[in-house]
Amino acid sequence: MFKNVTIYRIAPGWSATVADMEAALDAARFKPCGATQDKSVGWVEPRGEAHGPLVESVAGQRILKLQIETKGVPGSVVKKKAQEEADHIEATTGRKPGKKETKALREDALLSLLPQAFARQMNVWVWIDLENGWLVTDASSQGKLDEVVTALVRAFDGLVITLLQTAVTPQTAMTQWLSATTPDEWPGGFAVERECELKSGDEEKSSVKFTRHNLATDEVRQHITEGKLPTRLALSWEGRIGFLLTESLQLKKINFLEGVFDGRPDEGENGFDADVALSTGELQKLLPELVEALGGEMAFGAAPAGDAAAAPQPAGVTADSGDEGPPF
Repeated sequence: MFKNVTIYRIAPGWSATVADMEAALDAARFKPCGATQDKSVGWVEPRGEAHGPLVESVAGQRILKLQIETKGVPGSVVKKKAQEEADHIEATTGRKPGKKETKALREDALLSLLPQAFARQMNVWVWIDLENGWLVTDASSQGKLDEVVTALVRAFDGLVITLLQTAVTPQTAMTQWLSATTPDEWPGGFAVERECELKSGDEEKSSVKFTRHNLATDEVRQHITEGKLPTRLALSWEGRIGFLLTESLQLKKINFLEGVFDGRPDEGENGFDADVALSTGELQKLLPELVEALGGEMAFGAAPAGDAAAAPQPAGVTADSGDEGPPF
């Protein structure tokens, strides 16, 4: 479904009807930035229809869309305008503004320039699978992940989510797969493809990237022997989905391979429904097998043990306290 995937586990016991979710999101509909506002976050219609539903239910799957609008002014422009005002004060009063006043001048300069700034909009897609207890988003950056988690827990009372944790860290598993001497040592259904990145854990943080390269070679295994560990690895599953697995258990560059979308409607409302049904249907098969290949899922809220504790994790771990364009 998405070009990127970050997987959360919904705490047992939470549920909501489509009508209840719609009412909750309606209170946080997206509104464009005001004249002096630098960011606005809110929910928009997944189908792009004005005043339409904010929650789409297709084949039992809930689809939401968060919109983030930001307005930015280059720091150099703000600094220049503030300096001009400081120079004017010094010229007219003979007094040079202090640190506190200079900070206030910069804040005033930013507020005066924001109405002229161009707005940039980004969309984040959310898929809620209540049957399997998953919440999936295509947010890939730290900032977007924080925004979507915050927006979700503010909207839905009692919702608690945590990042999916596996018994074997992705980095450990990727190291094993790259060290394999034959494809028979790869997990069933998965194949190592032709892209990866290896990094060392020493002070130099040396790295090497392979692109469009056969990875089942002594050269790759030698890098691993020397201490470089994989941070991302291209995989394919059952010849149906290609993706890049990261050390933090994100799936990036998701590509549904030839034949998966054969026969779908080309456009219109039926095209949206077909894309959601086909994409989520394929991912519902892939994700459990990927979890199994990583040693199975940790209990909800459990801290990873051993080498898992050292693996970097995206933000928004327990949420009781981030691509433009369509996802398909």
